[in-house]
Amino acid sequence: MTASRRTVPFHLVDVFADEPLSGNPLALVPDADALDEAAMRRIAREFNQSETTFLLAPTASDADWRLRSFTPTGDEVVGAGHNSLGAWWWLAESGRLGPLGDGLALHQQLGGRVLPVAVRAEGGVLATIGLTQAAPQALAEHPDLAALAAALGLGDGDQLLGARVVSTGASHLLVQACDRAAVAAARPDAARLLAALRLVVAQGCYLYSLDPIDPAAAAQARFFNPTVGITEDPATGSAAGPLAWHLAQRGLAPAVGEVTIEQGHALGRPSRITVRLGPEGVQVHGRCVTVVDGTLRL
Repeated sequence: MTASRRTVPFHLVDVFADEPLSGNPLALVPDADALDEAAMRRIAREFNQSETTFLLAPTASDADWRLRSFTPTGDEVVGAGHNSLGAWWWLAESGRLGPLGDGLALHQQLGGRVLPVAVRAEGGVLATIGLTQAAPQALAEHPDLAALAAALGLGDGDQLLGARVVSTGASHLLVQACDRAAVAAARPDAARLLAALRLVVAQGCYLYSLDPIDPAAAAQARFFNPTVGITEDPATGSAAGPLAWHLAQRGLAPAVGEVTIEQGHALGRPSRITVRLGPEGVQVHGRCVTVVDGTLRL
């Protein structure tokens, strides 16, 4: 006789997307308080998405929801990016946040931080989610661009113009390539890139150029993160926020206003990430599409 199995609902949400099968897919498990950490890690491996997010009751008194996100290798990530934007979109569209009116101001608990979330609506219809990230920090510069270029599969070190670690909750190495062709040509060696990231205590690598396809965008980028088992990510809010702030610091983007980052072209999932810079800090905005509702049987 087969023992009865527990059922756990899940959803797949395409993040930074206006239509299904675009943007960055997120696996989402709501009402996950009964799952222990080991189960969460195993479920994330089962989904094999770049991140799987679990919705939990907050342990911080000033938070509305607590989010935990894991990669397929079981590593937990705590940056405010597609992992949380997709979760809040689902919460809003499923009615879990109540009437939207013209928008809601809420808070999410990510790791040890509680950060603002803006649910924007027009006449009660969900329009966009805005995530405030942690205060930006410019950290180490990579000391060896030639070695970094080799790790990225770009044999000529002259194809890279600079590399600095910047964090708005997750420390990523922002690597400027000479042009969009160099970004497209990258074929990272995971082991060498991992060593290059560890040298400067960075989590992921955001390779970008300042000649995007859309002239209204500031940059086009690709994201590689061998430290947590992500070969390539099609849309990375936790890296786009640092990049927008970094460009503004260099006078290459407005210090106050919107900055658009293109990503995902190499994976056939073009994505546009909107970052708003201003007195409230670094905010990542986007829309999503829920594409799958299902049930896990555990």
